[in-house]
Amino acid sequence: MRKRDHNVLTNAASLLICGLLAGVVVAAAAFPAVAMSGLAAKAGAETFGALPTELTVARPPQISYLLASDGKTPLATMYDENRRDVKLADVSPYMQKAIVAAEDHDFYKHNGVDLNGIARAFVNNQNEAAGRQGASTLTMQYVRLAIAYSATHPADVVAATEDTSARKLREMRYALQIDKELSKDEILERYLNIASFGNGAYGIYAASQVYFGKTPKNLKIEEAALLAGMVKAPTTNDPTTKSGYSLANDRRNYVIDNMVKIGAITQAEADAAKAIKLTVKDKRTPNGCVATNEKDWGFFCDYFYRWWMQQETFGSTSYDRERRLKSGGYTIVTTLDPQAQRGADKAVRKAKSVNSKEAAMVAVVEPGSGRVRALAVNRNFKLDDKNKPANKPHSDPKQRKKGLRGNYPNTVNPLLTGGDGITGYQAGSTFKMFTIVAALEKGIPLSYTINAPQQFKSEYIIDSSSPAACPGTHFYCPTNSGKKAGGVQNMWSAFSASINTYFVPLQQQVGAENVVDVAKRLGIQFRQSEDAKFAGTKDAAHQWGAFTLGVSQTTPLELANAYATLAADGKYCEPIPVQKITGPDGKNLDIANPRCEKRVSTEVARAAVDAARCPVGDNSATTKCGGSRTASNVRGIVGKPVAGKSGTTDSEKTAALVAMTKQYAVAGIMADPDWPQTNVKMGHNEPTGINPPVYETLRDAMKGKKGIEFDPPGKKISEGDQRSIPDVKCQPVESAKSRIKGAGFDAVVSDVKVASSCPPGTAAGTSPSGRTIKGGVVTIQISSGGGAQPGTPPTGNPPNGNGGRPGGRPGG
Repeated sequence: MRKRDHNVLTNAASLLICGLLAGVVVAAAAFPAVAMSGLAAKAGAETFGALPTELTVARPPQISYLLASDGKTPLATMYDENRRDVKLADVSPYMQKAIVAAEDHDFYKHNGVDLNGIARAFVNNQNEAAGRQGASTLTMQYVRLAIAYSATHPADVVAATEDTSARKLREMRYALQIDKELSKDEILERYLNIASFGNGAYGIYAASQVYFGKTPKNLKIEEAALLAGMVKAPTTNDPTTKSGYSLANDRRNYVIDNMVKIGAITQAEADAAKAIKLTVKDKRTPNGCVATNEKDWGFFCDYFYRWWMQQETFGSTSYDRERRLKSGGYTIVTTLDPQAQRGADKAVRKAKSVNSKEAAMVAVVEPGSGRVRALAVNRNFKLDDKNKPANKPHSDPKQRKKGLRGNYPNTVNPLLTGGDGITGYQAGSTFKMFTIVAALEKGIPLSYTINAPQQFKSEYIIDSSSPAACPGTHFYCPTNSGKKAGGVQNMWSAFSASINTYFVPLQQQVGAENVVDVAKRLGIQFRQSEDAKFAGTKDAAHQWGAFTLGVSQTTPLELANAYATLAADGKYCEPIPVQKITGPDGKNLDIANPRCEKRVSTEVARAAVDAARCPVGDNSATTKCGGSRTASNVRGIVGKPVAGKSGTTDSEKTAALVAMTKQYAVAGIMADPDWPQTNVKMGHNEPTGINPPVYETLRDAMKGKKGIEFDPPGKKISEGDQRSIPDVKCQPVESAKSRIKGAGFDAVVSDVKVASSCPPGTAAGTSPSGRTIKGGVVTIQISSGGGAQPGTPPTGNPPNGNGGRPGGRPGG
């Protein structure tokens, strides 16, 4: 603190006189009859001299500001007390002079204690007919407030504000010391920042905002006078109330007159200021996530709040962390991208109204940083009013029968991010991506072919009474949508058409425990208890046959971040809602930095993304997508290189879609959070389905941004070890099978006969012909005779199929 020069004799005299007068004044307050006795004066001087002089000042609570990623757009404010410290240079000179005129005319003359004022108060207070008069200077008032804010126990707060002789003596002693250590401007700045102005406004910055909607630097004479007049009795002189308006106006004019007396303004300026009608905005600063700058941003704000409350950097307990947020005076630049967020908000409400029990949920994550750019759902982020409930009847018939209401349109549940009982939703065939990654990591290339039947009898053991079991067995037997065989498929085409009977045998080959491990590495948390049991050990995960079809629960945020990891060449980043946190001292906190690590090799990630271009209507130089795509219109609507996957659960109780570019990964899930066993079918590409909110969000987020091509995978991971296929034309079928197996391929005999110049019943040719991957499927075509040459479709062009969902199990 900067010290000011003081005359030693003056200070000593001040201490002596203060002590003597203090004894008299205190005695007068407590025992008027003995006020003039020498005993009172002597006792006062001795007590005063023994008081401590070092004042420990804790920083008063400061409001924290949340901004969008542009560092300008307001998101929300968080505070226990609405206060923001400002430098005196940023306060209007009129305000500085007005507070002196209102509270302490001799502020720039005395040494912290106004001896003349104490004497005047003493004389005045001996007259019972006169009103009580105080002698507190601005410095003493600051001391009183500083002690209260520095208190660590409620009793200390009471002691700092109660009307006792001990309190007055302590204030005088501290005031004298502070006046020696700080300049007058420093004292004035501290006072203006700590004083209460009513209506939840603490300090001059908040007061200027609440009453006039401006910064304190721009306060006019009449505005400054009003605020200065309020600190004495902010509740009584409240201009926003009917009873307080006239009192506040009178007090304002009183301060203006006093500004003339101290020479701060001229009489003409005073007359002009008093002629202006008192007008205030009465705009309390919004507080918390239920009062965000844009009403649909509450779910993102809540995600930020929950994230903050988990960070030990801000305190060892949840209480400490909340106090840091609401009292620490931070400026927090969040990751919310206004363009992406507004696009997502519009898209989800276009698909489903807030009064719909189905929730259309969309999360947007930036690959390579984990920064969460948007969170949107067709709900209002607010608690439903118990006295005037707006929420609709519960969608679960059992709960509805009890008279319970659902969580729509109003809720504060973390629907998009999980927690507080929200375990997530099944995302169907979007989980097939984890099987692709596991297979690629085992050295199985994208071109690996499997002859996918209509129903696949797996080695996974389930309850024999399950509809997903092969009749009369306890083996898991998934099927494809439409009860159709998938035919010979590679990873590109099977992912594109979502062929269940390709991915279950592929998962069985690589080990379900390895597929579950990939999901864990990409951020799937397995919150639901049954999911956690399966994922808990390798032995349990090994028997999770339906995992590849998306029976495990997840959230839109987890799903978006999992795919974002692959778009970032395998770099996993923890989802994070902040990109810069600046403390009141102007220093940035490291906790806002992305937290990333490599979890999947670059080659595997690029190969997986290459396969993911197929379902959403995109291609690369290496893709062999086949003819069926589950969300083929995404590429055309977004207009940029895209990748992704759709997913649907049994009976379409949920629907999901992931679509991503190199800059954004968008995941959407449509479900009924109140009743997972809903009888409503969740749609995909229809206007009320989940696909439009996802691809419209991605399209809007990408507006004005250049499309970036995904890097192609290497030839080895996409094509594998290519071998020549033996020529078995016109050979007996058994001989053809033997030769093909002997060459290292999986020989399959086609059920369909083709016209050929070969004798009927012999091999007409193979599909594919020429070369294919070692260990891949080679289909032997059977001749029907007739003389025509058999057609041999090229590798990667299997028959069209709908792909999808096994009986009684999710798919896609």
